[in-house]
Amino acid sequence: MCLAVPGKVIRISGAAESPAERVAIVDFHGSQVEVSLAMTLEARVGDWVLVHAGYAIAVLDEAQAQETWACLQELDLPGESPA
Repeated sequence: MCLAVPGKVIRISGAAESPAERVAIVDFHGSQVEVSLAMTLEARVGDWVLVHAGYAIAVLDEAQAQETWACLQELDLPGESPA
């Protein structure tokens, strides 16, 4: 099964060299990860993006991102403890 998770773009670098080489620091409810923006050239700081395997694959609005997080929290994932 593949899973993509929404996160908020908090910083972007690499745009001056080549738009396809842009990377972002994306916040996933407190965890910050470097993500490629090669597939979402329109992404800007403050945007929500859907991330799979280290790549932002879509830009989401905040309502979509929050709805996805709510669905993910309802899943009973192996190794996860109930909140």
